[in-house]
Amino acid sequence: MLFNSYEFILFYLPIVLVVFFVLARSNRFLAASWLTLSSIFFYAWWDYHFLTLLIASILFNFFLGKLIGRTENKRKKYIYLIFGISINLATLVYYKYALFFVENLNTLVGTTFNLGLIILPLGISFYTFTQIAFLVDTYKGYAREYNLVKYSLFVTFFPHLIAGPILHHKEMMSQFDNQNIYKFDSKNFSMGLTLFVCGLFKKMVLADNLAPFATSLFANANQGISLTFFESWVAALTYTFQLYFDFSAYSEMALGLALLFNIRLPINFLSPYKARNIIEFWRRWHMTLSRFLRDYLYIPLGGNRSGEKRRYTNLMITMVLGGLWHGAGWPFVIWGTLHGCYLLINHAWRKRNKSNKESRHATLKIYLSTIITFFSVVIAWVFFRAPNMATASIIIKGMIGLNGISLPQTLEPKLGSLLQYNVFFHGLLPSVPGISVLTVLFLLMSASFICFCLPNLILLTGFKDTDHTESSPSNQIEKEIFITIQHKILKYIAWRPTTMWSIIVGIFFTYCILNLSKVSEFLYFQF
Repeated sequence: MLFNSYEFILFYLPIVLVVFFVLARSNRFLAASWLTLSSIFFYAWWDYHFLTLLIASILFNFFLGKLIGRTENKRKKYIYLIFGISINLATLVYYKYALFFVENLNTLVGTTFNLGLIILPLGISFYTFTQIAFLVDTYKGYAREYNLVKYSLFVTFFPHLIAGPILHHKEMMSQFDNQNIYKFDSKNFSMGLTLFVCGLFKKMVLADNLAPFATSLFANANQGISLTFFESWVAALTYTFQLYFDFSAYSEMALGLALLFNIRLPINFLSPYKARNIIEFWRRWHMTLSRFLRDYLYIPLGGNRSGEKRRYTNLMITMVLGGLWHGAGWPFVIWGTLHGCYLLINHAWRKRNKSNKESRHATLKIYLSTIITFFSVVIAWVFFRAPNMATASIIIKGMIGLNGISLPQTLEPKLGSLLQYNVFFHGLLPSVPGISVLTVLFLLMSASFICFCLPNLILLTGFKDTDHTESSPSNQIEKEIFITIQHKILKYIAWRPTTMWSIIVGIFFTYCILNLSKVSEFLYFQF
């Protein structure tokens, strides 16, 4: 069931909300049980065949967590932990990576192993990582859970189940125990509805309208068709912004849906293209995955405790495995490796330039570093999107001009004599019904303006996440220096439960309801 579908918006969500708050008046346990069963139903709607795997995973980790929590012998606790992590990873590896490993083994050794068809269960990466984190936190004494219903709700809560954020047990269970979440809160409801509707509007108007260009051009490259300089950059940039608005929309819709139930999920997406370096980018993009990789991979590997060489090695291992987490394919490995290299360069540059002195060229440096960071990310996204290395190679070659440089035929009459020397016109875009060259240029310009010049929805609404410390993202965001006009206009456009905002949200919602027939999946569902 998609967040952007009639079934979800007009039937599932209203029924779940109404029954939850009605039950909560008399019995909080029944309300929590209803929300758990509703979340399981939400998952089963996709394919009930994988429901058994989800339930088995929940039961296994819940009872193993109880065993770890009650065991005082440190050696036994450690054995139980390693056993639990191994089972979780083995399950994930089988469903997500078995075919990839066998295919490469057959190519390398010349064998003919065949595992048949293995279908990737929806959301397995997210609920597996969530539960590994629970086991580790239980082992360290940070978490302890003896209520199966609440634990099941923690794992399956439908706003985060399919595509994150990846949750920590301690940040959620205190909320489930708080009696205030079982009381209807008009402020939370109005803010949650705003986040959900604006995210839905962003998905449908921006992400879904950019998708045809990226899909068509990457498909051409996948068929072996060489893309020119402009075609390649259009392919890379349309996908760059499609993914941005798609994941941004999902993240905000998830926050909004949870807030309808008075539950606050951690912020998972925070204007990453405004980042001034790759380190900052990963503090803004898929923030809970970055947190997981840092806490449960990078730090256990040794972090930065054993010198620079070991630190850089740990960073590279973390990013390569982070790339592989997104998908079983060499393009994902290359994507992770590229970001690992970016991080090494970033850390080395920081070490060499430790001076904190104010420079009269500071603003220019911020602009340049943001631009460099953005285009580094764009290049890496080509590998993230490409189905294979051959496709990525065609687009990368096109981006650096090795496949030729040409302009759209529609510009030839207007530019004519100015570009007659050494320029050959044979079209920029493939045939995309109903969409013109001017449309894609308008979309890219609009997407760039929104990404770089406008405040994000988290800042507009003043949403506070599960972390209320001074270092939390929602508190730090107002202290950051953005290359935007947002602080000058924020006081005029910031969200408030007013008539004007109600009209805006109403218009967005009406548009979305009238256009839900064009429904499409969120990109991060495939991971």
